[in-house]
Amino acid sequence: MYKTNSATPSKFGRPKSVLKAKPRFGGEKPVRHSFGGFKSSRPRFGGGGRFKSSNKRSRGERIDFSRFIKKGAYVEEKPYVALHTFLDFPFNSQLHKNIARAEYVHPRPIQDKAIPTILKGRDVFGMANTGTGKTAAFLLPLIEKIAQTKGQSKREIVLIMAPTRELALQIESDFKNLAFGFGMFSVACVGGLPIMRQISEIKRGVSFVVGTPGRLRDLIEKKVLDLSTCYSVVLDEADRMLDMGFQDDMVFILGKTATEKQTLFFSATLSPEVKKLTEKYLKEPVFISVISGETAKNIDQDVVRFKTKEEKLEKLHEVLKKDGSDKVLIFREMKHSVDTLAKELAQFGFKVGAIHGDKRSRERIRILESFKKDHINILIATDVAARGLDIPDVTHVINYDVPQTYDTYVHRIGRTGRSGKKGTALTFVPA
Repeated sequence: MYKTNSATPSKFGRPKSVLKAKPRFGGEKPVRHSFGGFKSSRPRFGGGGRFKSSNKRSRGERIDFSRFIKKGAYVEEKPYVALHTFLDFPFNSQLHKNIARAEYVHPRPIQDKAIPTILKGRDVFGMANTGTGKTAAFLLPLIEKIAQTKGQSKREIVLIMAPTRELALQIESDFKNLAFGFGMFSVACVGGLPIMRQISEIKRGVSFVVGTPGRLRDLIEKKVLDLSTCYSVVLDEADRMLDMGFQDDMVFILGKTATEKQTLFFSATLSPEVKKLTEKYLKEPVFISVISGETAKNIDQDVVRFKTKEEKLEKLHEVLKKDGSDKVLIFREMKHSVDTLAKELAQFGFKVGAIHGDKRSRERIRILESFKKDHINILIATDVAARGLDIPDVTHVINYDVPQTYDTYVHRIGRTGRSGKKGTALTFVPA
């Protein structure tokens, strides 16, 4: 079915109090506990989906915590030798200026492989993780496409679907930078932001519609969003949209687009559900993969064992006070537990922010920007809130709650140890 095309791809506020307890990293024989287990399919995490997943852990299943313990051997990342330069791509001169302004030097693997294929009008299935440059990989050729068709009697629309509002807003922000000077307009159709403003922008006329499935469907059903002239569709993080329960919405929305169109799927995995969608909606797609393995070789992976809630928090404090814990991403399963932990850490003098689905969009965006700009050095989040976000230079990923699946674990820890840098992943487990 697929043509294959693969490539290898100052300290912040510290608490004044000194806690004597130190975490025990490894050194013990890993034990198994019967409070949960890993399944091949993944559950929906809080927020965003239209139906609940039945994919819950059952009693009696066991997690092998030894999978969380792996010493990262420092591997100097070999620079990818691109087959093209950005100047090789037949882009409009203005687009080349925008690429230079964005300080893109050499195409990253997914860009090098996908851009020529998309420019040819081919359907693409791209396997790539967050932070691999896939947003520019589809935005650049689609901006070029719309620039060439601009002025036609019926305005063509490009539709980009993403699983979370943060990712959708990030994509639209990247679009505005790359489409500077073209006179193209976009709209971010996401929940948590005023729908009337989105309706107004759509009626005014837009070339790029970026949104989450739930809000996009609402706008279609309100007869506001007409996708009959949508000849280009991107599904970003397709696997996560399915995990979050958006399958019905995705199918509904795709059914409203033009029959003859170019369809681009990007996903970190090729699950059976994703494969079914590709077989239904992609025509003779080119398969591009820039995923080299399960977890990065540059990541030290370990467990921190605890007996009580008090000991668990104490050991987290010790980890955060260690030298090198400069930028820490902490994952929790529940929204209320995110807020609770943020308050506890703030009381000890740490500069911390928290994001989850119940926070207002503007507040989540503000906190994320503070984390990216190093105004805070600890971010606590649920999986859904953090999904798809490209946050550079994360030194530590901490699973304060054990992830529901190993696949989720891999997604989480992949936020550190990037670009040849060393990273640390710690998972807190009961003793």
